Amino acid sequence: MGNKLISYVIPCYRSAATVGAVVSEIDGTMKEMNSYDYEIILINDGSPDDTWKTIEKLAAERSDERLLGINLSKNFGQHAALMAGLNASKGDYVVCLDDDGQTPANEAGKLIKALEDGADAAYARYDHKQHSLFRNFGTAMNEWMAEVMLGKDKDLYVSSYFAVKRFIVDEMIKYESSYPYVIGLVLRTTKTIVNVDVKHRRRQTGQSGYTLGKLMALWINGFTAFSIKPLRIATFSGTVFAILGFLYGVYTIIKKFVYPVAPMGYAALMSAVIFMGGMIMLMLGMVGEYLGRLYISQNKNPQYVIRETTRDEKDK
Repeated sequence: MGNKLISYVIPCYRSAATVGAVVSEIDGTMKEMNSYDYEIILINDGSPDDTWKTIEKLAAERSDERLLGINLSKNFGQHAALMAGLNASKGDYVVCLDDDGQTPANEAGKLIKALEDGADAAYARYDHKQHSLFRNFGTAMNEWMAEVMLGKDKDLYVSSYFAVKRFIVDEMIKYESSYPYVIGLVLRTTKTIVNVDVKHRRRQTGQSGYTLGKLMALWINGFTAFSIKPLRIATFSGTVFAILGFLYGVYTIIKKFVYPVAPMGYAALMSAVIFMGGMIMLMLGMVGEYLGRLYISQNKNPQYVIRETTRDEKDK
């Protein structure tokens, strides 16, 4: 029986200056973990810089077939890029990490050991994150959303650095909807998930590819793709406001009988109308978001489109 295979899946965006060091660190780490075979899958997610040329160079310089570069036709987002890498992976274990070197590849052995010890998935947990305040806020919101909407254990920390077993990957890639959300796919497949403490490095160059717009899109994607709780919250809120409106109407009628000359409260009425109108528009927008995503998914909108791979070049 041969050695088990580890697949390293790395979405790349604006990482021409960093991805080479990440690959080198993986190669060095695997020399020490020589009881495993490995492959490295680099997915260029529509980077506007020379990331793809760097990936092509890294693949061309190798004498083995361990490195596969995948060039997506445009920027589909980190989770879609991960799905492209997961579909291409062949490993018994799959390790997903970042392209900027902040997630230490030399500690991947800790994640693999957690899987060997019985976990289905292992997420890196950091004592002190070296992200910006903005990125840390985005992570905190993502954690909260996963707890409330997806049923994540409160004590479980999720991050972009994690390892999963093959059967988890096989279940994840069955998901063909246009809006993949990797954390949701893991949580709906297994509850045997553990945290592993690793160090988090300071970014050496560049900045995070996540903007406020991308973080908002990620949050919306998380709770619309794998939960109907927002719709239930809307139903509950509508019921509460309907009861409050009825009680206020009864109060107004009684007040008119008791104090015939009392003003009806035009300002209060307009405030209530504006508030309720805003709530109705919010709920309609939420329903529209669900219907829109359903429509797009039914039209078979792809998660990602592959323009080329480094192996295509070698086969020419």
